Formats: sequence, structure tokens, C-alpha cells
Amino acid sequence: MISKKLGSHFSYDFVDVIKINPVLVEPFDLKNKSLIFTSVNAVQSFFENGFKPDEDFTSRKYNKIYTVGITTKRQLRKYGYGTFKVTKHAKELSEFIIESSGKEKFLHFCGNLALDVLNKTLPLQNISYKKIPVYETQLLYPQVAADYDAVCFFSPSGVRSFAKFNSLDDKKIFSIGETTEKEIKKFTKNPVFTSKESNLDDLLDLIARHSD
Repeated sequence: MISKKLGSHFSYDFVDVIKINPVLVEPFDLKNKSLIFTSVNAVQSFFENGFKPDEDFTSRKYNKIYTVGITTKRQLRKYGYGTFKVTKHAKELSEFIIESSGKEKFLHFCGNLALDVLNKTLPLQNISYKKIPVYETQLLYPQVAADYDAVCFFSPSGVRSFAKFNSLDDKKIFSIGETTEKEIKKFTKNPVFTSKESNLDDLLDLIARHSD
């Protein structure tokens, strides 16, 4: 996908900055709960643990599913499940829930380093909300010796991992979304080019436009 979008005049490397470790969670009854997924890893770990949502809206155990990001939605589709609501980032999701779904009870399946956007906003509105960590994110803190013109980030934890031993100065910086951009700005005053759609396809278009 990257080669197709950017062409042969780009060279690029992938650097592992985080490692995902699944967490064993004993499946429990999801009756009458609305489910939130904010990452592909959460979806994968959720189903690997044996959870099974009920999509039959006539059922007393019906589960609405909310996601952040189109890739998270697509991962759910791979397991045969649809999505009630998709937003670009957690702030937008919290605003939608407060406005339209305040009487529902939410379970947020996520990683141990998931941002507290939902946790800080929903309980303040007396909305039932609970985090269920189903994976752990381990920061690898790589040291990158090679010199690059640009660096691209896909998560806040990836930013923290990379920035510990590597400078962001004198580089073009690209971000998958606003939440990741905020984390980048903690480590540099350089401008950040951020995908407005918060997905890889749009991000690659952005990189191509700023390739000079």
C-alpha cells in the first residue's frame, strides 16, 4: 500500500517502537452493555479471549458497538460484527455519547495505556463507564542511528517510545491523528502534519503532498 501510494522515489523503514502483549480475561456476560473499542488490538484481544457480543437488537442482551477509527471498524467486520457508531477520535466519541447515548452502560475494551479521554468525561455526566484492559502495550525505546528526513507516528505510546532516545528536530513529522499529534508536541516545537481522516490512506496522501 505504501509503495503504491508514495511511488519508488521514496525509501522508508519500519521501526518497532511498541510491543503488544495480550491479557487473559475470563469472558463474562455482556448483557445490556454497550461496547467501546478504540484500537484494532483491543478488538483482536477481545475475541481471542472468547467474548461474543449479541447483535440481535430484539434481544434483551443486545450490545451496541462503538469504535474509534475506520481500521477498528474494519477489524470488527473481520469477526463478523457491525458498528453502531464510528468516530475519528475519542473526544468526538465522548461528545456523541453524552449527547445521544447517555442512558447506556459502557464497557471500554482497551490497552493498559489507553488515554483517559472517555474516563474523564463520561462519569462526570453520570454515564456508566468501565475500562476493561485486554492487552498491554510495552514501550521498546529504540535507538535509531540512521538519519531520516521524516518520521511518522501512529499512536501516542509510539511517540513516547521513540522520543526517549531519538530527537525529532530537523525532521518533517507526520501523525495519524489529533491525539497522536498532541503527544508529539510534548517533545518538539516543529510543525506536525496530521491526517484529518485519522487513517493510513489519508496519511499517505498527506506525506505525498509534503514530499519536497
